[in-house]
Amino acid sequence: MTMVELVRYMAASLVDKPDKVDVREIENEEDIVIELRVDPDDMGKVIGKQGRIAKAIRTIVKGATPKDGKPVSVEIIE
Repeated sequence: MTMVELVRYMAASLVDKPDKVDVREIENEEDIVIELRVDPDDMGKVIGKQGRIAKAIRTIVKGATPKDGKPVSVEIIE
């Protein structure tokens, strides 16, 4: 499972409109950024109270990143 698939699976499991989940991978020279977009009505479900869900998603992705690979970060785009 790729990082994009992992983030898409987690986000789709949280939201009411899983068909509106859009995940893109942007690779730079020094890192990889995973951009997550969801329906505006579902934004709170992906972020969570005080950002706890977003932090959990980022922690899981960081833990799944290979040690010898580029660092991966997740950005939630409104």
